[in-house]
Amino acid sequence: MNDLTAPDADAPSAPPPARFAYGRHTWKEIAHLLADLPCALLGFVYAVVTIALGVGLAVTVVGLPLLALGLAGARGTARAERARARALLGVQVDEPSRLPRRDGFFPWLWAQLKDPVAWRSQLYGFIRLPWGIVTFTVTLVSLIVLWPVLPFVARGLSNADRGMVRGLLSPSDELERRIAELESDRGVVVDTAAADLRRIERDLHDGAQARLVALAMGLGLAKEKLLDDPDAAAAMVDEAHGEVKLALQELRDLARGIHPAVLTDRGLDAALSAIAARCTVPVRVGVELPARPAEAIEGIAYFTVSELLQNVSKHSRARSAAVEVWRSGDRLMLQVRDDGVGGARLDGPGTGMAGLAERLGAVDGVFVVDSPEGGPTVVTAELPWRDRAAGRG
Repeated sequence: MNDLTAPDADAPSAPPPARFAYGRHTWKEIAHLLADLPCALLGFVYAVVTIALGVGLAVTVVGLPLLALGLAGARGTARAERARARALLGVQVDEPSRLPRRDGFFPWLWAQLKDPVAWRSQLYGFIRLPWGIVTFTVTLVSLIVLWPVLPFVARGLSNADRGMVRGLLSPSDELERRIAELESDRGVVVDTAAADLRRIERDLHDGAQARLVALAMGLGLAKEKLLDDPDAAAAMVDEAHGEVKLALQELRDLARGIHPAVLTDRGLDAALSAIAARCTVPVRVGVELPARPAEAIEGIAYFTVSELLQNVSKHSRARSAAVEVWRSGDRLMLQVRDDGVGGARLDGPGTGMAGLAERLGAVDGVFVVDSPEGGPTVVTAELPWRDRAAGRG
C-alpha cells in the first residue's frame, strides 16, 4: 500500500508559486509614470491660475499679493512632488531652506516675489503637463502591448523624471550652502560680540570701577582730615595717587584688549611686535604685506595672533616661537610656530582654539592646527583679504 502511494522519484516537481514578472522597483516606477498625468494636470492648473491672476491683476492692489500667495503655495506643491519622487523613484532630494521671517508686509511681499525656489516650482508645473501626457500614454500602451520591454521603457522615462526633480525641485546647492553658512556665522558673530561685551563689563566692574570707587572714598577721607591731621591727609593723598596710576594702567590694558592704538596708527607689523615683546618666550615676527588690509580683517588677525601667543606662554613650554604674516592671492595668511611640547587641539581645555576657529569661520576664514605630541606646533590661519577703504589708514 505504501509503495502504491509513494511519489515517483522521476515525477516532475511542483511549479513555483505564481508571482509578478517585474520587480518591486519596476512597479514603483510604473505607478509613478501612470500618476504623472493627474499630478501634472493639477500642477499645471495651479501654476496657470495663480500666475495669470497675479499678473492680470497686478495693476490693482490685490494682484501682487495674490501672486505672492501663489508662489508661497508653489513651495507646498513642490514638497508633495519631492515626497512622491522619494517614495516611488528613490530620489533623495533635500528640502530647500525656509524663507527668512520678514517683519512687515512689504518685506514679506518682496521676499515671496523673488523666491527662486517657488519660481522653479511653477516652471516645473508648466513643463510637466506635456511630459505627463507622454509618460502616461507610453506606459499604458507598453503595459498592454509592449509588456516584455516595459521595464526598460519605465526605467528610461523614470530617469528623465528623476532628472527634472533634481534639476527643478532640489535646492540650489551652492546658494543653500552659503545661506546655511551665513546663518550659522551670524549666530557666531552675535555670540562672540555678546561675550566680548560681558568681558569688558566684568573687567570694568571688577577692576577700574572698583579701584576708582576706593579712590573717591580715600580722597573724601583725606579731605576731612586735611585740617585736623595734615600728615595723615598727605599720606592718604599719596596713596590715592598710586591708585590713580593703577586705574589708568588697567584702563589702558582694557583699551588695548578692545582695539590697540598701535594697531590703528602703525599697522600689524608694529602691533604684533608689541604683543611678541610681552610673550614669555622669544618670538620672531615677520610681516610681509604690500598694503594694510581692511580694519576688520586687521583686527581679527591681531587678536588671533595675540590669543595664540598667550597659548604659547601658558601651555607650550617652548623655548622660541615665530609669527609670519603674508598675503597669498585674495587671502591673508597667518602662521604661528613654536618648539614646545605640542599636543594642542581645537577642543583642548583652556586654549580657546575652538573659539578662534569659530571667529575665523564667521568671516569665511580657515583655522588649522598641526601639533603632534612632542611638538612642534604650527597653527595656520587664513582670512579673506579686503582692501582698506581709500583715505583710511
